[in-house]
Amino acid sequence: MSSSKKRVYIKTFGCQMNVYDSAQMANLLKPAGYDEVASAEEADLVVLNTCHIREKAAEKVYSDLGRLRQIKEARGKNEAPMQIAVAGCVAQAEGAEIKRRAPVVDFVVGPQSYQRLPQMLAGEEETLATDFAVDEKFERLAQKRAQQGPAAFVTVQEGCDKFCAFCVVPYTRGAEHSRTAEEIIAEVRALVRQGVREVTLLGQNVNAWTSSGPDDGNSWGLGELICHLAQIDGLARIRYTTSHPRDMDDRLIAAHGEIDILMPYLHLPVQSGSDRILKAMNRGHDMDDYKRIIAKIRTARPDIALSGDFIVGFPGETDADFEATMQAVRDIGYASAYSFKYSRRPGTPGAKIKDQVPEEVKIDRLAILQDLLVEQQIDFNASLAGRTLPVLFEKHGRNEGQICGRSPYLQSVFVQGPASLIGSIQNVDITGAGRNALSGNLCQEAVSSA
Repeated sequence: MSSSKKRVYIKTFGCQMNVYDSAQMANLLKPAGYDEVASAEEADLVVLNTCHIREKAAEKVYSDLGRLRQIKEARGKNEAPMQIAVAGCVAQAEGAEIKRRAPVVDFVVGPQSYQRLPQMLAGEEETLATDFAVDEKFERLAQKRAQQGPAAFVTVQEGCDKFCAFCVVPYTRGAEHSRTAEEIIAEVRALVRQGVREVTLLGQNVNAWTSSGPDDGNSWGLGELICHLAQIDGLARIRYTTSHPRDMDDRLIAAHGEIDILMPYLHLPVQSGSDRILKAMNRGHDMDDYKRIIAKIRTARPDIALSGDFIVGFPGETDADFEATMQAVRDIGYASAYSFKYSRRPGTPGAKIKDQVPEEVKIDRLAILQDLLVEQQIDFNASLAGRTLPVLFEKHGRNEGQICGRSPYLQSVFVQGPASLIGSIQNVDITGAGRNALSGNLCQEAVSSA
């Protein structure tokens, strides 16, 4: 690989998996001499890591490409030429059509093929790669992993076999694929040696992960994996996301009560509170199923905080269906949540349903739902004031002399404290709570040890 320094700008759209993939691409490009920069204008290579989960997602990418074309064409003769790559789910869905519609694009690489990007840049591979080469991807990434900071994401599973009617993931990420337990354990051990204290296990359906145990050959689920990872010296926290209710088995639920370092926070999307809409969405569960799971989890871990996903305005949703969602939120109670208007995803069953909900109705329903979810989030955060929480400090805060970390419940926590505490877990007396963050004071033992 070339040792001459070049500059890469990676723009990330969409989900946490894309954020992880962008970081991995940056790691892959470092040996090829690429340093990350903050804008397209100063870059020799621009990577758009795209998401296809929303309607008109592709058109937004083409709009960005039009702006990049202007930057590329404006480069002076004495400047290095700009190269442009489109990665991610739009790349997978559109393929060669991207280069036909936007000749300014040099490379198109899908989410399971981006490990080939360095070879593509070197002219060693074709400029279009949209294979579902998941095994090859993880094999190459394991050799390139570098980590900065005390918290890291580890992909354990990709793809989806659920085929929810609103979702494009099975078409752009492919079928469910689990990495082996051995690979994951080795990667987490390596990260801990680099100073990582917390890992978040990632997957489109992370709790669908399954593998043979490296010692006994028995079939493991995510619960068994977490129990094994918890034995790694130096690892202080484990999280996982995103889960599906259909894969929330009893062993994983039990792990929440048995494993102290498994954080008391669970993101478990329900999408709708109406059984009729859940069936139309092809979710494979109803509200009674979901509520039974929540009851089991709260029995195993009474202090757990719940997060969820909600879609309003799915085709055919009536006022009664929407009220069922509102009632479900009131009944369950969420510490945080993500909520969206339904938008047509090209190629999905939901996009073909004729009974689409008017846009103005979706807007009104989303505003009503979000008001309730924000109220619950504020109430949950306020309930933590006066408590002492362990906080993993990750970075400098917004203000001088301030550091920022994460509580067990995933909120940002800001305190006045020395930078020497970054990377450590310290007890914090929580004194203030906003919608998205907490504030407090370091306990005396943390101050004394700094």
